[in-house]
Formats: sequence, C-alpha cells, structure tokens
Amino acid sequence: MRILIYTSEFWPVIGGVQSVVVALARGLAGRSVGRDNIEVTLVTKRAADGFDDRTLPFRVVRRPGLTELVRLLRGADLIHLAGPCLLPMLFGWLLHKPVVVEHHGFQAACPNGLLFYWPTQTVCPSHFMERRYQECLRCTAATSGWVKGLSMVLLTFPRRWLSRHAAANVGVSHRMFKRIALPKGKIIYHGVSDMSATLQFDAWRQSGEPCFAYVGRFVAEKGLALLLEAAKLLKVRGRQFRLKLIGDGPARAGLQEMVEALSLRDQVIFTGYLCGKALDEALWDVAVVVMPTLMEETAGLAVIEQMMSGRLVVVSDIGGLGEVVDGVGLKFATGDVEGLTACLERVIESPALVFEMGQRARSRSLEFFRQERMIDDHVTLYRNLLSNRGRSC
Repeated sequence: MRILIYTSEFWPVIGGVQSVVVALARGLAGRSVGRDNIEVTLVTKRAADGFDDRTLPFRVVRRPGLTELVRLLRGADLIHLAGPCLLPMLFGWLLHKPVVVEHHGFQAACPNGLLFYWPTQTVCPSHFMERRYQECLRCTAATSGWVKGLSMVLLTFPRRWLSRHAAANVGVSHRMFKRIALPKGKIIYHGVSDMSATLQFDAWRQSGEPCFAYVGRFVAEKGLALLLEAAKLLKVRGRQFRLKLIGDGPARAGLQEMVEALSLRDQVIFTGYLCGKALDEALWDVAVVVMPTLMEETAGLAVIEQMMSGRLVVVSDIGGLGEVVDGVGLKFATGDVEGLTACLERVIESPALVFEMGQRARSRSLEFFRQERMIDDHVTLYRNLLSNRGRSC
C-alpha cells in the first residue's frame, strides 16, 4: 500500500498540524496491512532549511515541480491531504485516485480557514456557507487587502467542490465537522504519545501560590488579552499566583505592553517558544494550563497533550476544544473574563481539583486520544477505501 501524504507546512517549521502529520507518517511507515507493507512518501511545499530528512523513517519530497508532483500522485495507491490543498485535490480527482482530506482547519467552509470574523474579532456565523460573500470579502480584506482577500474568497469555491468529491473527509472533532458540513465524513481524534503524569506540587506547597500557563502561538484570536484581564482581576482580589506565557508570535509585543499597563510584571513570565526538555521543565510547576481562545478550535492538540500528562485544563467552551475536554476540565463561556476568573479562583480555593480532574483528564486521553488509536483508525479507513475501490473496478 503506497500512501502519499501531502502537507503545505512541515518541519523545520513547528506547529500542531506538523506534529500530527509526523506522528501519522511515523506510525504508518513499515506497518503491514495483511500481506502488504505500507510505504509512506511525504510531499511538502516547505524547504528543508537545514533539516535532515534522513532522520525520518519515511521518504520526504520537498517543493516538487508540477510534473514531479503529478508523477508522485500517479504512483500512489491513496492520497492523504493535511487540509484541502487545491492542486493535489485537483490532480487526485483527475487521476481517479482515492483522496482523503483531513481537515485541520475550516478552509473548506471559510476563506480565512478560521471561522473568525476579523472586523469584529468574533466567531463567524458561517457567512460563506450562508452565501453572504460580501461579508467574507470584508473579513479577508481586513487582514490581507482587497485583492488577496478576493482571491481567498474565490478559491474557497473550488476547494469546497473538490472536498465534496473526495473519497473521505476526516474531521478531528464532531463539532468542527458539523461546521464544515461535508459528505463522506469520518471523525478521527488527534492522538498523542502516552506521557506519564508530570505535575509536581512541591512548588505550590513551598510558595503557597499556583502557577497557571498558556502554551501556544501568540495571536489575537487565541484570547491571551482575556487571560491577562483575568490575571488583573485575580490580583485586585488579593489572590497569589504566577502566570507563564509559553510560546511566541506576532501579538507578543502588545501582550508585553499590556502586562506593564496592568501592573502584572511580578505575576507574568514570558518564556518564548519552547519544546522538548525545555518545555517539560517550564511546565514542571504548572498546576493548570489555560486556553482562552476566541475562535473555534478544531481540536486543540496542546490541550490533549496536557490532559495526557494528567494536568488540569481550563478552556473556552467552543468548537472542538469544548468537545475534547468534555467533563474532565473547567470550561467558561468564550470571551467571558469573569467566567475565566471564576475558574482560576476555584483552583486557588480548591487545590485538590488539580489532582482529581487531572487524573480524569488523563483517563479520558488514554481512552480517546492515544497515538496508536489514531494510527489504527487511519489504517482502517485506508483499507476500506482501497477495498471498496477494488470491488468497484
């Protein structure tokens, strides 16, 4: 079984989609399906920039020309796309290849892929799906200008048409898949490796104050300004705490200015982007990870990772994020600073919640979000598609 995985972004750029794609490709490489071994070729537009692809257990082809791309697609038994990428979808359809589109965003139902309406910085009420295309143009123009904004809107039409004609559309949560509303759907949750519980209570016991953290990109739609407003309310109410902002992004300078304006310099720590051992060390004394996003997350890989490690999570009750956390974390209404503050105060007043709900979060992760389960579900999907294709030929 020859599987071609196509992703626009790949290592050395680090992100949630890249992490899931690597985990999938690693898990598939060398696996047997009956008497057939799986051969994985990963194709990407991203240049290597010094990264050594030979360290990976699968073949990587970077920035192929059009002729080479068509040759690679023709040689595959099945094409797996990390997102509705136009050219691979088009050529896969023309070549009559089974194409699986795994939707990590909302690109098949929203020109900016986020279902986030930039003019008001609120969740989009599905303007594209409701044919309010002038609102889509206003939104894309607000961040990309009128020319590029118009192009983004127009390209959504063929992207959605080709997604409808894919062999399968994989959603990473039920809530996100309901929003993109495509046929031939299959829900496969993100999977992460089984990490033992890492939370330590020594720092809390010694200092008498909990440490909260955010982990991810610093962009407006992630709601970090809301988290700082909640931190200010905690300080005004005399609560003792620390807050680590782990990550980086275009909103960092504005957030640092906000910390100064709110007099939170003694409470808030910016660590910069961290991964691997450095990230583990930064999270060692963190009691709670907070994800106050203002947009509809498709799944929330960072939250799944923290749940697997047995850590309590506090999240906006929106999109796939609320579905993933379900009843094993604390949730608040999107954009509600008082609701977020109440969740954090509850933790401060009841430290036992950290262990109790953290254990429940880990149990849920072991049931639904194991990496092995994610790989198995993909293999089953591929096998069924190829088997049905063989019977129809």
